Amino acid sequence: MKRFYLIGFAMLMAFDTLNLVCFKMAGSHALPVEMSTEWVMRVFSHPWIYGAVVGYIGAFLTWMSLLKHAPIGPAFAASHLEVISVMVLSWWVFHEPIGMPQIIGAVAIIAGIVCLAFAESDDETSSDAVTA
Repeated sequence: MKRFYLIGFAMLMAFDTLNLVCFKMAGSHALPVEMSTEWVMRVFSHPWIYGAVVGYIGAFLTWMSLLKHAPIGPAFAASHLEVISVMVLSWWVFHEPIGMPQIIGAVAIIAGIVCLAFAESDDETSSDAVTA
């Protein structure tokens, strides 16, 4: 089951990251933003928007599959790992700065996931001991 979680959350993070990075690329290629048919045509003329749709659908289907099996607390926290992956990719691909607030936020996300995972495993151990 741990393999299922690792693969599932890795896929969720990959799909969410694909979604967000593709939306950024689609938006950048469709500038200037304006309420017109030409702008909508510019958005849909670039493959990035379709990558974003694939990422969104993939993330949705992966999330629904994970929710059938994963404990909700750690699952919800782990679903926010894409914030970290998008931050790193934005720094690498788009040359966006990463400051101390972003680093502290990333550490807080990871620490929260770890704490919830340990709490969930402690709950499972306690409930197994009670039922035995």
